[in-house]
Amino acid sequence: MRTLKKNSYFSPLKRWFILTFLGVLVGVITFLVHISNFFSYLSNDPKTCMNCHIMGPEYATWNHSSHREVATCNDCHVPHDNFVKKWTFKAMDGLRHATVFTLRGEPDAIIIKEAGVRAVQSNCQRCHSPLFVGMESWTKTNTFNQQNTKISQPPKMFSLFLSTSQGRTCWECHKLTPHGNVRGLSSTPFARVPVAGSMIPDWLKLEMKKEKEKEKEKVGGR
Repeated sequence: MRTLKKNSYFSPLKRWFILTFLGVLVGVITFLVHISNFFSYLSNDPKTCMNCHIMGPEYATWNHSSHREVATCNDCHVPHDNFVKKWTFKAMDGLRHATVFTLRGEPDAIIIKEAGVRAVQSNCQRCHSPLFVGMESWTKTNTFNQQNTKISQPPKMFSLFLSTSQGRTCWECHKLTPHGNVRGLSSTPFARVPVAGSMIPDWLKLEMKKEKEKEKEKVGGR
C-alpha cells in the first residue's frame, strides 16, 4: 500500500525558498520604512514635508508667514472631520506623493488636486468659523428686512460668506496666504529650510568607505 511522505509539502528545498522569500520581503519593507522616514509621517511636524526636497518653497513661505504661529501643514491640508477620514486621506495622499516622487514625475510648479482643494477650503472655514457664523446669523436675522425695508449696507465680510457658499475658495482673494507667490522650485532659491539627512545606514557607509580605500590602495600599488 502506497504511503504519503510526511511533510512532503514542506520539503527542505521549499522551506528554504519560503524562508528566503520571507527574509527578503522583511528586509525590503524594513529598508523602505527606514529610507522613507515612515514614522515621521505620523506626526504633525512641518519638517516632515521636507523629506521631499521639492517642498522647499512651500516650507520656506509658510515659515515666514503668520500661519506659522497657529497652523501646521496638516492643519490646512488634511481633513479634520473625523479620525478615519483624516488618516485615510493622509495614507492615500502620501502614497501618491511617494509614487510620483520615486518615479521622478513631480512638476516644477506644484498644483493642488481637487481633494486637496476641498480639504483646505474646509479647514479655512473651520479655523475662521467666527467670521462665517457671524455672516450666517446676519443673513437669518435680516432676511425680512432685506425683502421689505431699506436697510444699511451689509458688513464687508458679507461678500465672503456669499462667495464661499456659492463655491468660491478663500484664496481666490487671499492669493498670497500663506505661501506667497510660489510658482516652482526656483521661487525661494536661497531659503534656509530643513534638509533630510542621508538615508544610507552607518554600517553601509563604513563598508563603502572600506571599498574606496581598497580601490585607492590598488591604484597606488600599480
